[in-house]
Amino acid sequence: MPLRPPSPPRRLPRSLAGQLFAVQIVIVAVVLAGSAVLAYLTVAERARDAAFGQVTATARAVADSPTVRQAATGPDPTEVLQPYAQRVCADAGVAFVTVMDTHGVRWTHPDPAQIGRPFLGHIEQALAGGIVRETYTGTLGPSVRVVTPVQDDRGRVIALVSVGIRVQSISRQLNGPLIVLAGVALAALAVGGLGSYLANARLRRHTHGMGADELSHLYDYHQATLHSVREGLILLDRAGTVVLCNDAARELLGLEGPAEGRQFAELALPEALTRSVLGADPAHDEVHLTADRVVVLNTSAIGPGPALGTVVTLRDHTELQSLNGELDSVRGFSEALGAQAHEAANRLHAVVVLVELGRYREAVEFATAELELAQRLTDRVVSAVSEPVLAALLLGKTAEAAERGVELTLTEDSRIDDGVLPPELPARDLVTILGNLIDNAVDAAIANSAAHPGPPEVAVTARIDSDRLLLRVADTGAGIEPGEVEEVFRRGWSTKEERGHGLGLALVAQAARRNGGAVEVGRERGAVLTVRLPLQSAGAVR
Repeated sequence: MPLRPPSPPRRLPRSLAGQLFAVQIVIVAVVLAGSAVLAYLTVAERARDAAFGQVTATARAVADSPTVRQAATGPDPTEVLQPYAQRVCADAGVAFVTVMDTHGVRWTHPDPAQIGRPFLGHIEQALAGGIVRETYTGTLGPSVRVVTPVQDDRGRVIALVSVGIRVQSISRQLNGPLIVLAGVALAALAVGGLGSYLANARLRRHTHGMGADELSHLYDYHQATLHSVREGLILLDRAGTVVLCNDAARELLGLEGPAEGRQFAELALPEALTRSVLGADPAHDEVHLTADRVVVLNTSAIGPGPALGTVVTLRDHTELQSLNGELDSVRGFSEALGAQAHEAANRLHAVVVLVELGRYREAVEFATAELELAQRLTDRVVSAVSEPVLAALLLGKTAEAAERGVELTLTEDSRIDDGVLPPELPARDLVTILGNLIDNAVDAAIANSAAHPGPPEVAVTARIDSDRLLLRVADTGAGIEPGEVEEVFRRGWSTKEERGHGLGLALVAQAARRNGGAVEVGRERGAVLTVRLPLQSAGAVR
């Protein structure tokens, strides 16, 4: 069986800090190397210019010397000029001083063997009276040289003088500055490398050693997670500016457009919610109402010590609150049915005893009267309100109110025919509105029973008023003071001292607003609350 070749070892991704460190070192090295090369070229150019200046001045001085002029026209120029050229070389610090005739034949040279031989270089421009500047390789190697003419009193060229400095000597002059330059470059590289290392070590700690791809993927995961969770999430900085707001939070708060970069106080949210978010104390499971929803709010500071900001989480309890209202209604129905069953058992027992006593006529009259009373109430509600949900709610609330000693009546002008209400108007919202209004009216009537003569009363009106559904509930309670009208639908407002109240009327206003309607507060014997819901555009405002 052939052996499977071992897989190559997995190469660990380099961290972002390590990659930046390598890039920074390369950049620093390239910059320093370029600066060093540029500085070297500049120094070399200046050294070359200085060498040309030196040999040019020396050549002109030699060409203007009377000794050179006289010897050039003498019988043996070499005898006079060779010692003179050697002294000039020593005094001027040049490599050679060559004096030649107009044909380029040398009269002087540092190497006596080269005397009498032709000069290696260009002399045409000098013969015309100019000066030749060039770098040329002669018998002494590469040199920087000039050739200048020697002229007599009448301006005729009678000889030529060439003075040069070897390139090797110029290079030796550059060794010192080059060493210093290299030392400075290495020192700068070391300092730059140390600074880059310290900066990247800090970056490595903050990025936890992750690479660029890992950070990019982590950001993508972060964004996908934050925007996919159903709970609303908002991050605020120290100044209360929104740093992040996910899709769920934007939907729960009804925000239009991006919220990032805006002050939280400028988002036009309910005052109580804004105060809780921006307050110094953390919020734990606080219930708040927005325009369309019931949300549970939690806040906490970011980071230990001085807070970097605030984390705000929101949970949607709109449906849960509605279900709680329906559950309360069902519980009320159940309690009413239990009470009715207990009362029916008592009445049945009374009928049985009358039969046992032989009082048959009294037994029939008693049973018939009870049946007529219950049937009359049912017929009144069903004949006036054909909408089954509202009819069932009214019957249940009537029995519940009667059990609590409150007389709940349906006004004579109440009438809703079957099929009039559009399907866009949710039955759940009707239960929320009418059920909470009746519950609050019953509680208010009971609370004010001592100050009101006669039994507590609640009157309900349900009818179609033009193109709107009108739901009105009046009670014999203490009523709502004019100064409290604006606060009556705020979360937490209640006439009861017990905790846990104050959401009913707020939910009524929210449900009415959600369906394009409005709530009015009035006063007759007690409080009168009226809700008008449009039938044509019901459900349009969401």
